[in-house]
Amino acid sequence: MNTLPISTDDSPAFLTELVYRLKIKDAMTTELITAGRDDPLRHIQQLMKQHKITGVPIVEGARLLGILSMDDIIRALDEGTINEPAGEHMTRQMILLEDDMPLSFGISSMDKYRFGRFPVLNKEKQLVGIITSRDILIALLVEFNREAERREEDVPEKATEGSFRREYTVRKFDFEQAGKPTGEIKKKLKETGLHPKLIRRIAVASYEIEMNQVVHSEGGTLAVRLTPDQVEIIAIDNGPGIPDVEQALEEGYSTANEWVRSLGFGAGMGLPNARRVSDDFEISSGTHGTSVRCRFKLPKGDDDANQ
Repeated sequence: MNTLPISTDDSPAFLTELVYRLKIKDAMTTELITAGRDDPLRHIQQLMKQHKITGVPIVEGARLLGILSMDDIIRALDEGTINEPAGEHMTRQMILLEDDMPLSFGISSMDKYRFGRFPVLNKEKQLVGIITSRDILIALLVEFNREAERREEDVPEKATEGSFRREYTVRKFDFEQAGKPTGEIKKKLKETGLHPKLIRRIAVASYEIEMNQVVHSEGGTLAVRLTPDQVEIIAIDNGPGIPDVEQALEEGYSTANEWVRSLGFGAGMGLPNARRVSDDFEISSGTHGTSVRCRFKLPKGDDDANQ
């Protein structure tokens, strides 16, 4: 499978914003073509041909049992097992996504696992959709056009002056609200007239730290503080803490369990990414919890060096 030509590091800020704003459910296909475990592979082969698809979920009611790909069908043709039931040949070890996850996790999962499609479950663990790279690109294109039209109609706001502080609650495994605090922070910073490149750096750090709280902590708070000299992102959680902070700052290191990894999390890039985009980065951790501070210097006058 070709990887998606989207990167939160290199893509335009406008596109990156959409990737963080949209959810998996905004892009997934909900009109599903499914089969049962007792259906013969030849029947599933005909389904794929008829609907021009390369994968069919195997279900029992709304419960996902496995998935059959075109590769499985080709293998069955080679081995002479094309008339055997799907349950004997389906893939049971699957990487699953949830419909309330940010779309960015769908993109990162496709880049990591190179799968052509991912089943999508709801909170009740029922199959509600399938998402492919094509689904993601179409959703981004549609939303991109909508956002462009909205921005053309908007009257530019004047930059505001002064200082402010906002604080948001982050809850463990609350994927439905994940990303919303960072979205509110970006919105507030835009109203101040800060340079878009600077806002993008701040948003990357905020998002990475927020998702670390959602996945790894017992919940906490995420705050933004603006002063005449800097913007500061402050994240404080309620534990269980990080056993080895230096190791946690290494790219690719993660303590995520297999369930979290199966959801597309735990790549071990959150804290390293936040530190990389920050002008100043501080972290302390103990059994009581973890505190992270990311600071971004505001440019003086016409100096854009820190943007």
